[in-house]
Amino acid sequence: MNETESAFAEQGAGEQEQEVTPVELFFDLVFVFAFTQVTGFLVEHLSWVGMARGAALLAALWWAWVTYSWLTGAVSAEEALPARLVVLTAMVAMLIVALSVPGAFGDDAILFGVAYFVVRVLQVALYAVATPPETRDAVRRAAPGFLGGPALLVVAGFFDGPLEGILWIAALAIDYGIVFVRSVEGFHINVGHFVERHRLVLIIALGESLVAIGVGAEGLELGFSVVLAALFGIVLVIALWWLYFDYVVLAAERTLAETSGHEQTRMARDSYSYIHLLMVGSIIFIALGIEQTLAHTGDPLGTIAAVALFGGGALYLLGHNAFRFRDHGNISVLRLVVAIVTLVLISVAVRVPAIVALAILTVLFVGLAIYETVWSEHRNRLRAG
Repeated sequence: MNETESAFAEQGAGEQEQEVTPVELFFDLVFVFAFTQVTGFLVEHLSWVGMARGAALLAALWWAWVTYSWLTGAVSAEEALPARLVVLTAMVAMLIVALSVPGAFGDDAILFGVAYFVVRVLQVALYAVATPPETRDAVRRAAPGFLGGPALLVVAGFFDGPLEGILWIAALAIDYGIVFVRSVEGFHINVGHFVERHRLVLIIALGESLVAIGVGAEGLELGFSVVLAALFGIVLVIALWWLYFDYVVLAAERTLAETSGHEQTRMARDSYSYIHLLMVGSIIFIALGIEQTLAHTGDPLGTIAAVALFGGGALYLLGHNAFRFRDHGNISVLRLVVAIVTLVLISVAVRVPAIVALAILTVLFVGLAIYETVWSEHRNRLRAG
C-alpha cells in the first residue's frame, strides 16, 4: 500500500469512528425547547392560518438544525476551541429564536428574524473558515440562499398581513432551494455520524409528544378518562418510535453507506435534510392532537385538531414511504394503505369523543407495528442481515 492509499485508509477509519459529541448533544437541547414552543404556538393559534404559520416556523427551525448537523459533521466543535465557541454562541442566539416563537408573527417578529439571521451567519462563517477548499467553494455557492432567506425573515418582521406571508414563503423557498438548484457537490458527510444525528433529532421530536401529554393533563383532575387518554398517547408515541427505529433507519443507513461521492451527499440531502422534515413535522402535529385530546377527552375533536392528529399520522407514514422511495425506489404498500385509512378516519374523529379518536389511531398504528414485526419479510430480512 502506497502513502496515498494509507492516508485514505486512515481517513476512512477516522470517519467510521466519528461519534456524536457532547457539544452537539448540548446544542440540540435548545431545539427541544424550540419544538415545544411550536406546539405551544399551534395550541394558541388553533386555526388554518395558525397551522400554516406553525408549519413555517417549524420549517425554519428545522433548516437551522439541518445546516448545523452538516457543519458539525465537517468541523469538530469538540476538538477545535474556536469552533466550539461559535457553536455555543449560535446556541445562545437559537435560544432567543425559540423564546420569540410565540410572537414570531406579532410583536417579536423582528427579534425572531434578527436572532435567526445571527444563527445562520455563524454557521456560514464557520463553514467558510474551517473546512477544506472544496467545501468552502460549496458554501460560497450556497451562501446566497443560506443568508438571503434568513435576511428576508428580518424584512418580514416589519410587515404584517399577506406581504408578511409572501416574504416568509420566499425566504423558505430560497433557503431550502439553494442546495437543490446549486447542488451539494463539495459537501461531505460521515454516514454513521450523520444518521445518528437524525435519529437523535427524531427522538427529540417524539419527546415533544410526551411533553404534550403532560401539558394536556396540566391542571386537570387525574380521573379515569385523563389517565386512559395519557396511556393511549404514550402507546401511540411508542408505536411511532417503533415504526421508524425497528428497521426503517437501518435500511436507510446501509443504502447511504453503499453510495459515495456526490450521489451520497445528494441522497443525504433528499432523504434526511428534506424528507425527514415530513416526519418531524408530523410528530409535532400529532403532539398537538394528543394535547387537545387530553384537554377535551369527552368531547369530539375540532376539525383542526382532528386533522392535526390523524393527518399528522398519515403524513408520518407518507414520509416513511418517501424516504424509502428515494433510497430504494419502492414503497411499503401496507404503510400507504394505513396512511389512506388514517386520512379517511378524520371524518370519524370529528364525531366521536376525543379519547375514542385517539384510541382508534393508537390501535391502528400499534397493529401496523405488530404486523410488520411478525410477518414482514422485508423487515425480518433487514434485521437478520
